[in-house]
Amino acid sequence: MPLTQRPPGPATTPRPPAAAWFPGPGPGAAPAPAPARGTGAGPLRLICVPYAGGTASVYRGWETALGADVRVVPVALPGRGPRLRERPYSAMHPLARDLAEALVDCELAHDYALFGHSMGALLAYEVACELRARGHETPRHLFVSGSAAPHLYGDRRDRTLSDADLRQLVQDLGGLGDDPAVAGAYLDRRLPVLRADLTVCEEYRWTPRPPLDCPMTAFSATRDPLATRPAVEAWRAYTAGSLLHHHLDGDHFFLNGPARPALLRALREELARHTAPTAPTAPAPRTPTAPAPTAPCATSPTPPTPEHAKRDSSWIC
Repeated sequence: MPLTQRPPGPATTPRPPAAAWFPGPGPGAAPAPAPARGTGAGPLRLICVPYAGGTASVYRGWETALGADVRVVPVALPGRGPRLRERPYSAMHPLARDLAEALVDCELAHDYALFGHSMGALLAYEVACELRARGHETPRHLFVSGSAAPHLYGDRRDRTLSDADLRQLVQDLGGLGDDPAVAGAYLDRRLPVLRADLTVCEEYRWTPRPPLDCPMTAFSATRDPLATRPAVEAWRAYTAGSLLHHHLDGDHFFLNGPARPALLRALREELARHTAPTAPTAPAPRTPTAPAPTAPCATSPTPPTPEHAKRDSSWIC
C-alpha cells in the first residue's frame, strides 16, 4: 500500500507540550504570556485554525492587517510544519479536546476570538463547545469560513480517492493557485495528513447541544461547492447571539485569493467592536420617583435548533 494511502492512526501519545500548538512569531516559539483577566491589558487574541492539510503559515501577515489591538495566534496541528514528525489526528473529539486543553494550559482561553476555515471552522466550533463544557469562557466572537454548518457534515468520502483524483479535487477547488506544478509538488508531500484531516471531517457527526452565546460571523464564496451559501447560512442556529454572513467572490480557498482583503476588512471591523474602548458616561441626575411595580421576568426567545490579483497556493508554506 503506498504511503499516501496508509490509514491514519491515533494521535501520538504522550500528548505534546501545550506550546507546540502555538508556534508564535518564530520557529518553535511559544506565545507570550497572556494578560490576567480583568486587567484590560494586551490585545484581543484571535486563535486561527487551518483547513484540512493546511499549516499555520496560511495566517502569516494577518496581524499587520488586523491592527495593533488584535494578536493573531495561529494553531499548528500535528503532522505538518514544526510538528511534521507527529502523527495527525483522525477523529474530531480527541483533536478538539487536546486543542482546548492546550489553550487553557497556555492561558489563552479568555479574552479571545476563534477563526477557522473549512475543517478549521468545524474544529473552532467544537473547541468553543469543549471550553464551555469545562467551565471556561466562550470566545468573544466565532468566525466560520468556507464551512457548512456542523449538522451538514458526513456526506463525503474524499479520503478514499486515489492520489491522482485527490490532487485533481484540490486543484478544482482552487487549492493549487496560479502555479499548479509547483504547488502540486508540495501537496504530494501532504497527502497523508490531508487524508487524516478529511477523515476527521467525514466521520464527524454533530452532537446536539445548546447554541453558543457568542456572536458569529460566517463567510462563504460564490464558487465554493463544499460550503454553499445556504449551507453556511445554516450556522445561524448555532448561536444565541447575532450572525453576520458575508458572501464573497471566490472558490473554496478564497481566503488565499483576491477576496482576502475583503475578508480581512470584515474581520477587522468585527474585532474592533470587541477592542474599542468604551467612553465613560456621566451619571444622569437623579430625580425622586415613585417605586415602580415589579414586572414579571421576560423570557428570551428559544433559538432555532439545527436540522439533522495573483493568488498564492494553499499548499506552500
